[in-house]
Amino acid sequence: MSRKRFKVAAVASALLLAVTACSQGSTTKQPDAGSSQSSGPAHIKIAYQQWGPGVVMKNFLAGVKSEYEAAHPGSQVEIVPVVASENDYYTKIQLMMRSPNTAPDIVYEDTFLINSDITAGYLKPLDDYIAKWDQWSQFEDTAKGAARGQDGKTYGVPDGTDTRALWYNKQIFAKAGLPADWQPKTWDDVLSAARTIKQKVPGVIPFNMYSGKPMGEASAMQGFEMLLYGTKDTLYNYDQKKWVVGSQGFKDSLNFVKTVFSEGLAPSPKDALSPNMGSKVGTELLPQQKLAIDLDGSWIYGNWLKSGAKPWPQWSTVLGQTAMPTQDGSGKGKVSLSGGWTWAIPAKSKNPDAAWDFIKTLQTQKNAAKYATDGAQIAVRKDVASDAAYKSSSASTQFFTDLVSVTVYRPALPEYPKVSNEIITAMESVMTGQTSPDNAAKNYDQAVEGIVGGKDKTTTQSTGQ
Repeated sequence: MSRKRFKVAAVASALLLAVTACSQGSTTKQPDAGSSQSSGPAHIKIAYQQWGPGVVMKNFLAGVKSEYEAAHPGSQVEIVPVVASENDYYTKIQLMMRSPNTAPDIVYEDTFLINSDITAGYLKPLDDYIAKWDQWSQFEDTAKGAARGQDGKTYGVPDGTDTRALWYNKQIFAKAGLPADWQPKTWDDVLSAARTIKQKVPGVIPFNMYSGKPMGEASAMQGFEMLLYGTKDTLYNYDQKKWVVGSQGFKDSLNFVKTVFSEGLAPSPKDALSPNMGSKVGTELLPQQKLAIDLDGSWIYGNWLKSGAKPWPQWSTVLGQTAMPTQDGSGKGKVSLSGGWTWAIPAKSKNPDAAWDFIKTLQTQKNAAKYATDGAQIAVRKDVASDAAYKSSSASTQFFTDLVSVTVYRPALPEYPKVSNEIITAMESVMTGQTSPDNAAKNYDQAVEGIVGGKDKTTTQSTGQ
């Protein structure tokens, strides 16, 4: 999330001091690097994001902690919830990983940050451990690739992936005279449905897409890139190894953002710019049937399970899912973005071998299946993905799994987090009416040139879809 520089410095300094003050460190002798087993009882710390009312990860980690400690007498597992919105979480864990006094032994790492965190020296390669682990072959190649650095080494063990699409309320659609089996073919079809709902079902938000700085990467990925990758343009040209600027698709995507906000088809900019918007959509707006169409992730139904933040048994009959269409129906006709998270070991961990033992416990077939089911994840282990209980665990599992065939991944490059921030800045300036889509795109292009090192590192030619 963007902040004024003095504020960033103040928050960073305060956080680092606070974490240092409360850090217990480890009194256990560190085993030789690369061994597959720790040399004795160890105290390991695990940092993960805790935001909103969800408790799935908290409960999952508590269960694995008990399992691990029972199998490793004398060992202690300290679970460190980092209470923060997504972008603030990234900032906080990076601050923690800077020093051996504050670095956790395991960190929950978003795949899009892996290369930038490698460049900063925050992560430890796991190849020596993986070479001795007979379960690595169970992981899908795409998931392995998402955890791999530009140096070819692997820096995390994935625990799931995701896809994105349109969730829509069939009951609201019926009131608006729209079909229960809604299958939009173009952006105009999406806008047409939203306009119909605005006219015929007052008091309901027609359409939600995340936008603006408070929602961070959700705005860039779930919002903007779900539009951009439905055009003929992309963010990065892999053939030329250059970032794309000056694209019509970028401007068209910003124009879509302008349309939904200026026509009142989306939440008000004030509401959309709340850092709690993601939680509000999952626990209030959709369950209370105040939102008709939501551009969101495969995991959101986790809120409505018995173990979720807002149990809602009727969700599977009230809500439908349909693919986000490309701009004009061309190409593959539909688009999805995929990401995912990994369990990584900071370079300055004091107990990396014990941390690796814990990661292996996290990712047994049994534990991976439990988290994929309870956490509404798309499985990345082959034996979980083929499990009948997993496949039937949700009414939407098969739909979102099928989108993997058309999905796109963000450029997992060191520059991406800064580029992403410029996307979010452009979105916010347009959604609030501060600037036009053309000017916002121009400002983005200039910013990207500065981030990646000059015009010679950019191109106006996108790779095809």
